[in-house]
Amino acid sequence: MALYTDINFNKSAKIFVVGAGGIGCELLKNLVLTGFTNLHVIDLDTIDVSNLNRQFLFQRIHVGQSKSMCATNTVKLFNPDVNITTYHESVISPKFNAEFFKQFAVVMNALDNLAARTHVNRMCLAANVPLVESGTGGYQGQVQVIKKGRYECYECNQKKSGVKSYPGCTIRNTPSEPIHCIVWGKHLFNQLFGEPDPDQDVSPDTADPEAVADAGAVAAASETETTRKSTRQWVEDNEYNPDKILHKMFHDDIKYLLTMDKLWKSRKPPVPLNLSELQGAGEGSSNGTYALKDQRPWSIQECVHVFRESVRSLSNEYKSSGYLTWDKDDKPAMDFVTATANIRASIFSIEQKSRFDVKSMAGNIIPAIATTNAIIAGQIVLEGMKILREDWAKCTMSILQRRPTNRRKLIVPSPLEKPRESCYACAEKPEVTVSLNTETMTVGGFEEKVLKKHLGMVAPDVEIEDGKGTIIISSEEGETTENNEKTLSHFGVTNHTRLKCDDFLQEYELVVTILHNTVLSESRENPVEFTVSGSAAPAPAPLPAASAVETAKSVNEVSGSNSLTPRKRNREEIEIEDNDDLVVL
Repeated sequence: MALYTDINFNKSAKIFVVGAGGIGCELLKNLVLTGFTNLHVIDLDTIDVSNLNRQFLFQRIHVGQSKSMCATNTVKLFNPDVNITTYHESVISPKFNAEFFKQFAVVMNALDNLAARTHVNRMCLAANVPLVESGTGGYQGQVQVIKKGRYECYECNQKKSGVKSYPGCTIRNTPSEPIHCIVWGKHLFNQLFGEPDPDQDVSPDTADPEAVADAGAVAAASETETTRKSTRQWVEDNEYNPDKILHKMFHDDIKYLLTMDKLWKSRKPPVPLNLSELQGAGEGSSNGTYALKDQRPWSIQECVHVFRESVRSLSNEYKSSGYLTWDKDDKPAMDFVTATANIRASIFSIEQKSRFDVKSMAGNIIPAIATTNAIIAGQIVLEGMKILREDWAKCTMSILQRRPTNRRKLIVPSPLEKPRESCYACAEKPEVTVSLNTETMTVGGFEEKVLKKHLGMVAPDVEIEDGKGTIIISSEEGETTENNEKTLSHFGVTNHTRLKCDDFLQEYELVVTILHNTVLSESRENPVEFTVSGSAAPAPAPLPAASAVETAKSVNEVSGSNSLTPRKRNREEIEIEDNDDLVVL
C-alpha cells in the first residue's frame, strides 16, 4: 500500500484516536497511509468473534486480545516507521485528564457510547483541543468538527437517547411481547449479579391495580418466605444453584402469579416450567454450530442448559469481582438474558427470539455497515487535515445519507454552527434548570440519574448556594455516603434553590437551578422523575403555592419549542453510535 506524501499538512502532529472498533480500524489505517507518524490510540475493549466481519485489522487468532494493541500491530505493517502509543484502558480514567489532552493537535472520536463521547467532548473543551466527532448508524453517518468558542460542541444539540420504559406491573406480572421478557431478563441479571435496583424488582407485583380486591389479598396472604426475601439474599443463601433459581423464578413465582386470578380473566394464564419434564436439558452443547445457533430460537431444553452454564459463569465472576454490569458483548451475560427471556416467553405463550434478535432488542441496536465505517473514517481524516492547516473556514459537518440527494450525492456537507449560548457544556457560565420533586428525589438519585446519567458528569461535587457552603455530594469516596438515601428537601433544597456542581476530572462547573414540581407526569405508563432545560429559569416574583408547577411547565414548554433547521433535524434523526458490529440508534 502506498503512502500519500504530497499533502500539505503537519504529518508529525500528535493525534489521539479514541476507539479502535468499527470506525477506529478504518481511521487508524487511513491515518497511517496518509502519512501521520505520531499517533496515540485508546480502547478498553477486547476482540470478539462478531467483530471480525467488519473490523479488518483483526483475525480469528486475535479474539480475546486488546483491540487497541492488535490494531496498532497491524497498521504498523503498512508503515513500520509510524510511532503509535497504545492504551488498553478507559478514556474516562482520571489519568487522562485535561493536561493529558493538551498534548494533542487534534482528537478523533470513534466511540461506541454516549458517556464516553460526552466525557471526551468536555475534556477537549477543558484542554481547548479540536475534536472530530463521528459515528455511524446503518447506512447513515456523520462527521463533525468541534472547536471551543468557534463551533458548537457535541452537547449543543445533542438528542438524549430516549430509553423506552414499561410499567413495572407489565414486566413483572403480565408480559405480552418479547421485549417485556427481555427487559425482565436484564432486570433479573442485575438482581442476581449487578447492583440491585428496587425499580427492577422481578418478583410478582401484588400492588398491580389489576390484582386488587380478593385476588390480590389472596396472593399477598400466600406470600412465602422466599418472596419476602430480596432476590439477591435468596440466591446467595442458595449458593447460586441454577436449578433452584429456575424453579423459583419459572415455577414458584408463576404459580404465585396464578393466584391473582383477576389478572387472567381476559388473558391466557402462564404455564409454570416443569423441569422434571425436560429430560436431557443438561445434555445440549453450545459448541460447533454457534453461528447457526445464534440465528435461530433455542428450544426450551437449550435455554435451560445455557441458563445453567451462564449462571455458573456469572456467579463465579460476581464472587471474585463484585457487582457486574450487563454488556451485550459479554457472552455469559448475553446468554443469560437470551435464555431467561425465552423461558419466560414460553411460559406466557409469547414468541421466542434468537440470540441475535435478543441482542438487537436488548441494546436497541441495528446492524452496522462496514462501508459506512470506511466512508466516515475517510471524512474524519479530511477534516483533521483542515484543522492542522488551520483552514477553519473549510471545516464542515459531513452527513452520509441512506439515499442520494437529487444531485446524486450521498455525502452532504453542512456549515458548522456557532456554540449555543445555553449549552450546559460549552457556555461561558453553564447553567441548567432541573424540574423535580425535592420531597421524593434522593441525593443519591440526583447524583446517579441527573448528574451522571443525564448531564454526563463522572465525579461530581455538589454544594448548595445557601451562604453556608453545604456540601451534599462529594467525589471523595465515603465522604457523603450517608446523604444518599435522604431527600433533597431534607437539606433545604426547594423551589429555585441553586446548586453548584463541579467535576474535577472534567474541569467542568455547572450551576443547577432546582424547580420543585410535584406533577411532572400523571402517566403511569411513562413516569417522569425529572426534566432538564438548558438554561436557568429566572426567579419569579412571589406567587401562590401552585406557581412552582406552572413555572416548571412553562420552562419545559420553552425548552421544547426551539425550531430546528433542516440540518439539525437531520442530525438528530441519525442518533449515531459506532458500536463495532452493532449500532445503537
